[in-house]
Amino acid sequence: MPPMPMTPPANAPSPSTGRPPDTRSPFVRLADLLAGVAPGRPAINLSIGEPQHPVPDFVAAALVSDLASLGRYPAGKGTAAFRTAAAAWATRRYDLPHPLDPEREVLVLNGSREGLFLGAHAAKRYVTANRGPRPGRPAVLVPNPFYAAYPIGGDTADCEVVYLPAREPSGFLPDLASLDAALLARTVAFYVASPANPQGAVADLAYLTRLLGLARQHGFLVFADECYSEIYTREPPPGLLQAAGPDFANAVMFQSLSKRSNLPGLRVGFAAGDAAFLEKFLDLRNVAAPQVPVPSQIVAAAAYADEAHVEDNRRRYARKFDLADQIVGDRWGYRRPAGGFYLWLDVGALGGSEAVTARLWAEAGLKVLPGRYIARDQADGSNPGADYIRIAMVQDEETTAEALHRLVAVLG
Repeated sequence: MPPMPMTPPANAPSPSTGRPPDTRSPFVRLADLLAGVAPGRPAINLSIGEPQHPVPDFVAAALVSDLASLGRYPAGKGTAAFRTAAAAWATRRYDLPHPLDPEREVLVLNGSREGLFLGAHAAKRYVTANRGPRPGRPAVLVPNPFYAAYPIGGDTADCEVVYLPAREPSGFLPDLASLDAALLARTVAFYVASPANPQGAVADLAYLTRLLGLARQHGFLVFADECYSEIYTREPPPGLLQAAGPDFANAVMFQSLSKRSNLPGLRVGFAAGDAAFLEKFLDLRNVAAPQVPVPSQIVAAAAYADEAHVEDNRRRYARKFDLADQIVGDRWGYRRPAGGFYLWLDVGALGGSEAVTARLWAEAGLKVLPGRYIARDQADGSNPGADYIRIAMVQDEETTAEALHRLVAVLG
């Protein structure tokens, strides 16, 4: 009699379940879910992480200060002024062992999403060229739930995307102890988000140091998505480069002004860290990505030089989380997150993420995001987001309070 197949544990990494996953944008899927259903009350959109706070006052003047530059192609690596401002900000913010070199260790991006997507392509080329072919198909490791740019980058780079469950028992971060050497030996890039989207978990320095140790042992790159780094409850989250040592080997951080400065439409961010990798990343970017307009870089340099608007932004989010503390309380596993601006609520007992999302729209006019839509099924068939809804705390305080009261009234 053949042996019975073993069911993989729920914390096992999983590239696939045998069922084709729905890889469409989570917001396209949400539109399909709610299609034809009228909101039960005047609509409040809490589904997308688009900040609604005011644009900083200095933006308009900075944006028009060099319109003549629009008549020239910008440099692919970014202006010296932008790279200097970004390097100075990151050095101050993370108390780095030495100042970032703006010439070699900083690269401008059209927002962090562009870099996070192209990063997988650049990592596969770089690791293969410098450390030889991986044993087996190159792998890209992503947290599950995830930001969509991570896996689509791996998919289009013809890598195997391996989803690492980020559940409550492991602090809503991937469990590094569960990774086997055979998988790590063929890994080219490991994505980590801190603060995590959607759970708000923060990776401490011990976690980041351990992750970089694995990267150096097995020869892969760590890509840290730190675009929520300036929205936190108590302590500034540590950054990957703080754990990387003086040469930043194997470490690349990705930053953006979308959340920090309420500038999602500016589309400016940067990558910083391992100089040897960034040199090759720039080679790819020069042929595969559009340059960033100089006026946008002028605005970005001004934003990285100013902390007053960031502190005001953080206070606004803190007041909204004070409302969540009071109105939501301990319902649905709510805990004030260490960072980011999302509620990650466990509604498994109420029918799961899609059913609750549909109900909140139909009865309360609240548009939230099903956790299933930003996660993949694991090998055992479970989905780390299936029981959760994500609520973006991006509206003003009055609207946020109204939304939270509606939430409690409908779900109890």
